[in-house]
Amino acid sequence: MAGADRIGILAGGGDLPHQVAAAARSRGIAVAVAALDDGADAGRFPDCIFERFSIAQVGGILKFMRRNGVSHLVMAGDVARPDFSGLRPDMRGLTLLPRVVAAARRGGDDAILSVIVDFLESEGFAVIGADEILQDEGLAAGGPLGRCVPSATAHRDIARARALLAAISPFDIGQGVVVRNGRVLAVGGAEHTTAMLQRCAAFTDDRGGVLVKAPKAGQERRVDLPGIGPETVQAAAAARLEGIACEAGGCLLIDREKTVALADRLGLFLYGFDPEDQDG
Repeated sequence: MAGADRIGILAGGGDLPHQVAAAARSRGIAVAVAALDDGADAGRFPDCIFERFSIAQVGGILKFMRRNGVSHLVMAGDVARPDFSGLRPDMRGLTLLPRVVAAARRGGDDAILSVIVDFLESEGFAVIGADEILQDEGLAAGGPLGRCVPSATAHRDIARARALLAAISPFDIGQGVVVRNGRVLAVGGAEHTTAMLQRCAAFTDDRGGVLVKAPKAGQERRVDLPGIGPETVQAAAAARLEGIACEAGGCLLIDREKTVALADRLGLFLYGFDPEDQDG
């Protein structure tokens, strides 16, 4: 990101776009926000240039970024996969849409995002990860992140979940798994992590189990890194899990201070595992 004095954010829902914008502004970097559909609230982006677009207004988004002197783009936040048949793209969108649809047919979200990144780079923008803006506060570190630590049973569940994530990674279907006492309760797919955890709450009244999140093998890490935030912690507590584990250096920690404090208050561990250590 050397030399960038203004960044653009393609903003979906959730706290991450707001956090990226705030981190950039704190470093004196100007921010232009293209909010995709209803995914971002203008009131959460003070001192930023803000405009709302349909996800299919590709030409409009490109013009907005160029008009505001943007050279570096960050893709941040939750964007639901659209109903392609219902999209009404502008002229530039018509050039991109067939490639996106083809990617959707042959793979998951990472295939689509890789096509979008390639397109944006072909238009002269440098696509950077949210962690480049957030810097040290952005990615989960290794070891316990709060006061609570995983039990021996939790470590075994973490190892099992990691093995499963590695096995399904080539299918581009998810970044999260829930395991309790060696039993796989849920595998992330098209749904949000919170919805997956809500399903797990029905399986038992006992406390235990872990949510494990990690990037897929070969994933385009500048976009769609797995993330953990206060909402994740709250949902894990409601599902009566023991804690949450994620790949150190490979998972965004959204609103770090609030997330760690909430986990401590609810008695959940937050733990970053070494991707080179296969024992959890």
